[in-house]
Amino acid sequence: MQILFNTFEAEMSHIPTIYVALPVMDEADTLPSCLSCIENQTYQPFKVILCVNQPDEWWEIPGKKAICENNNQILELLSKKDKNVYTIINKSSKGFGWKGNKKGVGMARKTIMDYIAGIADNKDIILSLDADTSFNSEYFSSVIDALSTNKDAVALANPYYHKLTGSEPEDRSVLRYEIYMRNYAINLLIIGSPYSFTALGSAIALPVSSYKAIGGLSPKLSGEDFYFLQKLRKYGKIIIHNSEKVFPAARFSDRVFFGTGPAMIKGNKGDWDSYPIYHHSLFGKIKKTYLLFNTLFYHDCQTPMTEFLQEQFAAQDIWSPLMANFINTESFVRACHEKINGLRILQYCKSEQPLLHKTDEECLLENINDVFRSFVSYDISSIPEDFNECSINLLNEIRNCLVKIEETLQKKVKII
Repeated sequence: MQILFNTFEAEMSHIPTIYVALPVMDEADTLPSCLSCIENQTYQPFKVILCVNQPDEWWEIPGKKAICENNNQILELLSKKDKNVYTIINKSSKGFGWKGNKKGVGMARKTIMDYIAGIADNKDIILSLDADTSFNSEYFSSVIDALSTNKDAVALANPYYHKLTGSEPEDRSVLRYEIYMRNYAINLLIIGSPYSFTALGSAIALPVSSYKAIGGLSPKLSGEDFYFLQKLRKYGKIIIHNSEKVFPAARFSDRVFFGTGPAMIKGNKGDWDSYPIYHHSLFGKIKKTYLLFNTLFYHDCQTPMTEFLQEQFAAQDIWSPLMANFINTESFVRACHEKINGLRILQYCKSEQPLLHKTDEECLLENINDVFRSFVSYDISSIPEDFNECSINLLNEIRNCLVKIEETLQKKVKII
């Protein structure tokens, strides 16, 4: 009996260690500021695991050698850090870099998180960051509070905000991209989607136990954060509200194939085709499909998404296989949401948006007037007829308006 009590007492008294998972490549200019944010945290204890990385072959490529040399500067900086706090995984020095297809930020994140999972307690926290991200001194404490308060959650997708740089091309591009992201998230929140989170590698936290339970992170050259959260959401619920934000950098970057940096580069060239302002009517069709899940448990029926799903899965019968495998409506509905996951929702919106023949500006105006105003009252001077012609101040005003709407909805839901 005494042994059982001591075990319980030890579990209750365990103070989680935060393990910061920090991939780094060609970021000697931004890393010191990020490390300063980490070292100024009020929460203790924490440890920082960094993977300084690039393909080994880059040492022999003239156009890439500068990145290798930048990474050498980073390794020199890190060599002076407290080795009780900092662990450096060197995938950068000549002969140590990535070889073959195992490379990229996804591989770096996986390498770090697998390392953490091998040394940390199940109750400890993996906190994913990027080397160009900043945050306030209470961020680590807020993560601990969020995860300890919501014990049924398996992860946190933390709120974010891009600070402006003073460079008009960068500010214009990041504001336009953030308007796209927030419009998408708000529409998902309104319809009650279990995928109403924004996936940013710099804004994810989870217990080590969650990481082990889903079999870890699947490495991808880009988008590993999106697929990582998909796996976590399949395992359990995700927190989407927190008292503290992270502030990812707003900069042009082509280190990954898609994400904020590449989107800004494309947008700066006038190409926003991959990041449209989706119209609320598309999410209305997704909601109608959600509402038919209970009916589909008993018999097949047509949904607004049926034709799209038939094409995606190359099958006429979408629902019968699920009906055969689940004996109650609760498990069947959960399986339906897993089938129409975050990726399928995004694919559906991309396929349907062109059929509306509406501009991004028209969609945003109708979203605000027809749907968003019913959730939050606010003042906004105008919606531009052309995003490319409006001022940075107006773009920022629209962004901040959407931030307010999203935060209001996140506070109501908190966990999805």
